[in-house]
Amino acid sequence: MIILVLNCGSSSIKFQLLDMTEGNSLLLSKGIVDRIGIKDSEIQQKTHNGKVFTKTCDIPDHTVGIDLILKALTDKEFGVINDVNEIQAVGHRVAHGGECFTQSEIITEKVKYEIEKCIELAPLHNPANLKGITSMESLLPAVTQVAVFDTSFHQTMPQESYLFAIPYEYYDKYKVRRYGFHGTSHKFVAEKCCKMIGADFNKVNIITCHLGNGASVAAIKQGKSIDTSMGFTPVDGLMMGTRCGSIDAGVVMYIADKEKKNPKEMNDLLNKKSGVLGISGLSSDMRDLETASEQGNEMAKLALDMYVYRVRKFIGAYAAIMGGVDIIIFTGGIGENAYKIRQKSCEGLEFMGIELDIAKNTNLRGVDTEITKPNSKVKAFLITTNEELVIATDTARLVSKK
Repeated sequence: MIILVLNCGSSSIKFQLLDMTEGNSLLLSKGIVDRIGIKDSEIQQKTHNGKVFTKTCDIPDHTVGIDLILKALTDKEFGVINDVNEIQAVGHRVAHGGECFTQSEIITEKVKYEIEKCIELAPLHNPANLKGITSMESLLPAVTQVAVFDTSFHQTMPQESYLFAIPYEYYDKYKVRRYGFHGTSHKFVAEKCCKMIGADFNKVNIITCHLGNGASVAAIKQGKSIDTSMGFTPVDGLMMGTRCGSIDAGVVMYIADKEKKNPKEMNDLLNKKSGVLGISGLSSDMRDLETASEQGNEMAKLALDMYVYRVRKFIGAYAAIMGGVDIIIFTGGIGENAYKIRQKSCEGLEFMGIELDIAKNTNLRGVDTEITKPNSKVKAFLITTNEELVIATDTARLVSKK
């Protein structure tokens, strides 16, 4: 089954074309349409046989962008299929499914209506996700489409975990609660790790650390997410590239009053100007901060110290609420590549039974590997994530069932 996976942002579309024949997966092509609606828009595609296609042109909207993707996939020189009708299904990443979606769904008018209702919960992401769906409907009206939600894996959280300690009426009226994100990644790496070591996913306690520019930690108790660090929005929890993470609400009101900032300006400050960028004043990229720290930049060092402190704090908290942990997983762009972040995130956790193998962890990047010593009571791993494969797998499962 040939499946096209689309991850639509406000001005970009990431895509992959996969052959999911007989339970196996073969990546045929992947790429990105960038700068939609902006000058110098561009499409880039790389195929499984090493061919690279790049084109700069006017891409005013998502429909034009997806049309360019379809043309690139069927291009006589750079394409990987002969005809767009070879695409049997399309899987979409959808950021927010609210309480309505506990699993992936074949897209219907009702599903689109519910995704639209969640726009107020994810105003930056869900509109773009919907644009991808409606654009594909106009270009390939006969193809089956599937929505895979970032929030659905965390719908197993109990009320004591997902409710905020504010008047309950705001949950009743507006569904204000913890939703969590990165669900596809947390579930994927946890299951992948268990398969790798022969553990039963439904019988172990796992803490997954998805560390990228956006970052979150999840507590997975016997196959179910029971807590996660991101909340009502992705700004909660860990310190991130440009997001502040958990913060005293009084600080937000105090700064808004002192600086005469409106809600939109405060949202911009907390989401785009905070995190390691806000502390270092230098960069939101860990590579830049590690280099600067090694060169003696004290603010870069402080940003890194604050970052790993919070990762350790969540690991300890989640071990407590699960009554112990068997496996800790690092994934995402930082988790997979920044070995010093992994090392520092485990420092001081020896009392929990974590014995990091420093030699094995050092300079390790992008390879599924245990990074603790053989006799470590709690096992820690680097596990590479692949959210597009999760989307393709769910899409193939639902379409086959249909």
